[in-house]
Amino acid sequence: MLSWIGDNMTFFWQTLCDMRLTDIFDIGLMALILFYAYRFIQERRAGKLALGVVLLFLLMVLSDTLDMYVTRFLLENVFQMGIIVVIILFQPEIRSALEKIGGNPITSIKGIGEQKDPSETLTVIKEVSEAMGDLAEEKTGALVVFERTTRLGDIVKTGTVLNADVSSFLLKNIFFNKAPMHDGATIISGNRIHSAGCFLPLSLNEDIIKDLGTRHRAGIGMSENSDAVVVIVSEETGTISVAIDGKLKRGYDADTLAAELEGLLITDNIYKKIKNRKGTKK
Repeated sequence: MLSWIGDNMTFFWQTLCDMRLTDIFDIGLMALILFYAYRFIQERRAGKLALGVVLLFLLMVLSDTLDMYVTRFLLENVFQMGIIVVIILFQPEIRSALEKIGGNPITSIKGIGEQKDPSETLTVIKEVSEAMGDLAEEKTGALVVFERTTRLGDIVKTGTVLNADVSSFLLKNIFFNKAPMHDGATIISGNRIHSAGCFLPLSLNEDIIKDLGTRHRAGIGMSENSDAVVVIVSEETGTISVAIDGKLKRGYDADTLAAELEGLLITDNIYKKIKNRKGTKK
């Protein structure tokens, strides 16, 4: 036993001594990829599919160990088409992940020196929050999408391009229940109302509570497929909700919604500077 432990310790030490800097980087990079892959799928429908794939793989290993010929033959044939099957099963999640990976760094680099005026963003947030508060009191449904780094050109094309200044009055007119575009989503991009009456992708998450209707499912679906911030007002209850990264937070009023949007749409450093400036003026 001691000899076995000694041999393994010697092997382990020799392996550490032979490791290059690139090997350490390689291991760290793979660990990071696996960690973010786990975080990405753990609260999505893909989490259950991934668990099923893992269980099938463990069953194949077990069948190989116990010489279960029929089971092993069937599973080996299944896994021969494994890559294609995974792409088909995880297509929505793979697309969402690639859009976020490709969108965030590139947009950040392009956006250097082109950052939007934070005071203008605060004005937009104030107008949107005021409109959502009024619509909530009237129990008028609304769906507003704030575009961030993921471009929503394909979504914009489904609606009517307005390219208008953001105002509480205009938003309330768009979502007036007899207005032609009230059932669709309004896209805010570059601190302007880019388009209205847009159709959003519905979430396929089976864990969404049944009380939520199509408007909420569309808002969650949009947040699953991009890094957009989506504000939803329920037509049935007047509840204001915010969807981001596939998660829905509910129970906002005009003031708490404004605070939430400020934290999500304005970077921390700029946000603190603006708050300090406001405090100084008072």
